[in-house]
Amino acid sequence: MIKKFNVDLTNCDIEPIHILGRIQSHGFLVAVDIKTLLIVFISENIQDIVHREPKHYLNQPFSDFLDDLNNSNSAQEVTISQVMTADDKDSNREPSHPVYIKLNDVPFYLITHVSGDCKLLEFEPAISSEDLDVQQTIGRSLSEILAATSLESMFKNAAIQVKNIISYDRVMIYRFSEEGHGEVIAEEKNEYLQPFLGLHYPATDVPKQARILYKNNLTRIIADVNSETSAIITVKGEEMPLDLTHSALRAVSPIHIQYLKNMGVQSSFSISLIANKELWGLIVCHNYSPKFINYKSREVAKLFGQILSSALEYRQGEADSETFGHYNDSVNNLIANLENEEHINGALFREDVSVNDITSATGSILVFNNQITRIGITPDDEQIRALLQWLKMNMSESIYSTNRLPQIYPAAKLYSNVASGLMACMLSKELGEFIIWFKPEQIESVNWAGNPDKTVEHTEGGVLHLSPRKSFDSWIQIVENTSESWSRAEIAAVVNLREHIIYFIKRKANEIRQLNERLKLAYEELDTFSYTVSHDLRTPLSSIKSYSELLLANNKHLDENAKRILGRINACADKMALLIKEILNYSSVGKADIDKEPIDMALIVNEVKADIIEALHPENLELIIGETPDISGDKVMIKQVFSNLINNAVKYSSQSNPSIVTVEGVIKDKQIVYKIRDNGIGIDEKYYNLVFELFKRMDNVKDFEGTGVGLAIVKRIMEKHNAKIWFESQLGFGTTFYLSFDIL
Repeated sequence: MIKKFNVDLTNCDIEPIHILGRIQSHGFLVAVDIKTLLIVFISENIQDIVHREPKHYLNQPFSDFLDDLNNSNSAQEVTISQVMTADDKDSNREPSHPVYIKLNDVPFYLITHVSGDCKLLEFEPAISSEDLDVQQTIGRSLSEILAATSLESMFKNAAIQVKNIISYDRVMIYRFSEEGHGEVIAEEKNEYLQPFLGLHYPATDVPKQARILYKNNLTRIIADVNSETSAIITVKGEEMPLDLTHSALRAVSPIHIQYLKNMGVQSSFSISLIANKELWGLIVCHNYSPKFINYKSREVAKLFGQILSSALEYRQGEADSETFGHYNDSVNNLIANLENEEHINGALFREDVSVNDITSATGSILVFNNQITRIGITPDDEQIRALLQWLKMNMSESIYSTNRLPQIYPAAKLYSNVASGLMACMLSKELGEFIIWFKPEQIESVNWAGNPDKTVEHTEGGVLHLSPRKSFDSWIQIVENTSESWSRAEIAAVVNLREHIIYFIKRKANEIRQLNERLKLAYEELDTFSYTVSHDLRTPLSSIKSYSELLLANNKHLDENAKRILGRINACADKMALLIKEILNYSSVGKADIDKEPIDMALIVNEVKADIIEALHPENLELIIGETPDISGDKVMIKQVFSNLINNAVKYSSQSNPSIVTVEGVIKDKQIVYKIRDNGIGIDEKYYNLVFELFKRMDNVKDFEGTGVGLAIVKRIMEKHNAKIWFESQLGFGTTFYLSFDIL
């Protein structure tokens, strides 16, 4: 005998209901090894037909069993022997085409299928409580169902028609939720019965393994809950049970039998409804007295269910098409924005259409390039950053959605009113880049058919056993921390948008690669230019300066005008030499490697101060040095930055009396920010965008020496340090330059 599985508090969700080792008592079963044709499994109730002990046939040829079987089917077209030896690929041997036989003058249907290395023969009574005219019944019923104008009326008509066909006391259309819970959405019943319409049933009433079987077997009957099931005995031992997944006679879980008894149900029949290749729901039929309908009649019901499933899928598609169309229009508008916008933020967050419009979310965010862009109602930045870490650790697919985020991610309970529902679209897991949509909490009351928690009972041995609930009176539960579910249309829109965003990002990356190649070429051209300046201009410039100085020194008869001209030649040569030097400095900054180290900024600033005073001998100068927090960088380059900026501040404030220049640093928000402020001539607002460009000088600095290269060098050095520089200025009142460095 096959080992019995004891269902207790620890294992009800894994009860192996496909290998329970028992069948319902209205039929009997024989399993024959396909290769040896020896009987390896047989049901104990076989003795009701052959009047011999079942174990007598184990490991014996199937032909011996046939000899003892009183088969009055010999005159028929097909015999049991032919069924046994038939090729299982033959379409006439499929379970939907059972063989009609008589045993002891009693009509049976012989149903065969293969399970592992065995061929199963199931003998089931052919007499039924209902005899159906397939063509007439299906045709009439379908015309009634398809005449419905809505899903609700279609389900109601379906319940009516099924009840008319098989005459069960109650017929319900039962829909599964994403979590596996069920709801009765349509019902047809005898008048005296209590209505179940609108009641919910927990997922444990139809556990996961049962839902898998319902997907594989489209009909299921329990003829009499009070009849004793028959054990299957075997020669293979307890560790090799017979898989009854596709068996028509398979017994059901004892807990389910007790569940039906508690409801007062004595017979049940179900028809699976499949939509989009998944188990959508069931047509559940209850009878309050034993009732059996034969295999042929059940096949009629199965065909009915298949047609209803197709109609359901079609009607759902119709209902969804308008929503799909609306969201798809928004996606197309966003795609057009991506084509025209330079940055992804600008494309996805516009006033006319935004990323929020492709779902019914109340808020959404884009996390891209370490920036959070949001629209609508969302969690705050700190909550979002923690959520992003959780998503990076737990998301395995590119799209993830849930309508009960606080139950999965407990930290979200703090903002369940904003984000009980979440849909995340991963753009880059490595960079932590996502688009996330949020739906608010939707508190609702659910009418359960009794308390959904299973009752725990103590046995005499002290073991905890689960017992199905005995009361099915309406039990109301308030459900919190959940949102409206995400629809197929919303998910499809997000998938579509993600594909185009990924394409956009890859295209931009390719453009950046091309720009880098052009930049590399430009640097090479700059090197060539620098070489030309260094070698081809310096030599003739030196000659010009030397000859002019020689003329001045050796020619005593030059008049004042000639001396003045030669003096200007010398000055221009010096200025030209300085300009060449600055150009070479600018070029070298781009090529130089940064050797970062801690820098004593007090020492640097004071050295610059001393150099400037010695070189310029400024009058009326007040150079004030405040706090000088240390930074990390290339010491030579950083000194060049401060030298250029302080020198400019002293130079351009030299006409003020007194000339005040202030240098100070502060630590703020993980940044060290230096300010270099003067009370000089200031910068005209119209030149703000030219300040850091090469060779650009303002109109009001023509009386001051300079090349227009210094600030360009400063800008380039700051960029190489991943630091920032900006300024504030007012014409005639002075300028303040800001330098911001990361704290390392």
